[in-house]
Amino acid sequence: MSRLAFQLEAEAPGSKARAGRFRTLHNEVLTPLFMPVGTQATVKGLMADELLAMGSQVLLANTYHLLLRPGPEVFEAMGGIQKFMSWPRSVLTDSGGYQIFSLPNARRLAEEGAEFTSYVDGRKILLTPEKSIATQRSIGSDIMMVLDECVPSTSAYAEARRALELTHRWARRSLAARGDGPQALFGIVQGACFEDLRRESAEFLRELPFDGLAIGGLAVGESKGEREHFTDVATTHMPRGLPRYLMGVGTPIDLLEAVHRGVDMFDCILPTAHAQHGTAYTHGGTVKLRRTAYRLSAEPIDAGCGCYVCGNYSRAYIHHLFKVGEGLGWRLIARHNIHFFHELMREMRAKILDGSFARYHAAKREALVAGDTDPEVHTPRPAKRPTALGNFSVDVREGRAHIRQESSGEVMHPAGAPEDEARQLYVDQAGVLPRLGAAGEPLVVWDVGLGAAHNAMALVKALEAAAAIGEVHRQVQLVSFENDLDALRLALVHVAQFPHLKHAAPHSLLKDGRWASAKAPLAWSLKHGDFNESHPQAAAPDVIWFDPFSAKADGPLWTVASFARIRQSCTRDATLHTYSASTAVRAAMLAAGWFVMTAPGAGGREASTIAGTSAAALRALGGEPLGPEWLAKWERSSARGPAGIEAAVRAHPQFAGVRVP
Repeated sequence: MSRLAFQLEAEAPGSKARAGRFRTLHNEVLTPLFMPVGTQATVKGLMADELLAMGSQVLLANTYHLLLRPGPEVFEAMGGIQKFMSWPRSVLTDSGGYQIFSLPNARRLAEEGAEFTSYVDGRKILLTPEKSIATQRSIGSDIMMVLDECVPSTSAYAEARRALELTHRWARRSLAARGDGPQALFGIVQGACFEDLRRESAEFLRELPFDGLAIGGLAVGESKGEREHFTDVATTHMPRGLPRYLMGVGTPIDLLEAVHRGVDMFDCILPTAHAQHGTAYTHGGTVKLRRTAYRLSAEPIDAGCGCYVCGNYSRAYIHHLFKVGEGLGWRLIARHNIHFFHELMREMRAKILDGSFARYHAAKREALVAGDTDPEVHTPRPAKRPTALGNFSVDVREGRAHIRQESSGEVMHPAGAPEDEARQLYVDQAGVLPRLGAAGEPLVVWDVGLGAAHNAMALVKALEAAAAIGEVHRQVQLVSFENDLDALRLALVHVAQFPHLKHAAPHSLLKDGRWASAKAPLAWSLKHGDFNESHPQAAAPDVIWFDPFSAKADGPLWTVASFARIRQSCTRDATLHTYSASTAVRAAMLAAGWFVMTAPGAGGREASTIAGTSAAALRALGGEPLGPEWLAKWERSSARGPAGIEAAVRAHPQFAGVRVP
């Protein structure tokens, strides 16, 4: 018997739409329903009491990310995810299968499971069906998902069948791993865009003791018409007596069409993701609140909406918040959007129960696709190109695209034009081009934190331009270090928004791990993995660009020990350049033996830092090491760096003869 005790209350005449209810370990759930996505045990920008007030019944959390951080042991110690995030209602956890799909070049797939590299600490992790279930049990979710292999919906038949059969074998293993535990478990129907495979998958899974079935492998490349057709195919062969869940879908019109085809449950990041770009959903279609047309609009987002935001704020105010860069703007839209999605589901449920859904569906579908018609700001249909990959997403600010790390919220080169910051802070301040005017040994540049390759491509383009006019007479070896290549992969998917990548170099680097320029004496190589483990095998550097995420996100890279190991790799005078002007970072460098000076900032920062293996290395760049003034400031600072470094900093040759009261 199903652990959810699903009850089918009504089926709409002239439609496959259904209304039902089931009970989890925490609350009764009414269907159809939308589940807000809380990837990292939080729905972006919203608190639990806000979600409760909006009527959220179930939240979705991400097993892949929660396995890596904070880890299963934290949930076990805290008594489960509900207590951890102060959420009293149900949680559904995915299995990690979609993340496997998102890492095609950074994982190894086998019968046992999928091996991938942790973006948190670079360790190798084997995610098996058993480990996925064990992690979800530790998290304490109400509904767990089996581990599956999700392939693009446009896959060839042979590839789709192979993935389907592996998914079925993993489904049996997931059930065995769940055993007699109290948490519900859903199987996942796969089969890409092949009717016989979808039917075969549904028929296989419905014979197993699952508590519900999901439809996976859609919204990953197919057209809207194909998605609707294969949703209909799948539900035709799924049991009436279990809830049906369409994974990762979608916009309001997607939800309406899928409910019409017999789906009960949905999740999608769009309500919050589109909110960050100023898009609000309304009963009359989408509204882009960044548009100047709303500067004087006293209307609420949606006059027919009863949410807190529409009752208290105007379109003009929210437009203003976006123009001045205040995060409250997108938070208000996110709150409205999730309320709107819930209200839409409640409205559909009521129409199913009273028998009028077929008429409602015919009328509502026209309204939901209306809205702003300006071709430059019209909300596009769900793109075939993903806007997120692994731990990264595309973040558009003031018309410029950036890459954002989801786990920390940090954005690469967040202010101004990333290409300008890369050129000013790293290529120019390191004095790379002036060093190449005369022949000599190869100049070795370490690029620590490849990211979306802004710094590396700034050097590639600067060198090729200089070589074209005969100003480069020395070989350059560029070595990039990165433990998570998804940022670059995602940027290359959106190359139109990241024009610095319109070049053969980054494609070859990802494919082969190396690239050589035909226009300049430049060889570029990639060290993929943990930087502290891989850099001792690299050629000794002359210049180091130190551009990982902050110490908060990438702590092991910013320690005294890490800076000391880097310095040991410098067998000749070298300089290290970083965007950080943190007192604690500078103190750690000094304690590791570096000479340190301040330098101009870029990208909205007032200052940056240059470290050298000697004072002479800094003076060669036209600067002087930090002196008594900085040391006095450091002595007074509450952020002096790790404990135990005081003596090393004070005794540094840079401060010889300096006395600080």
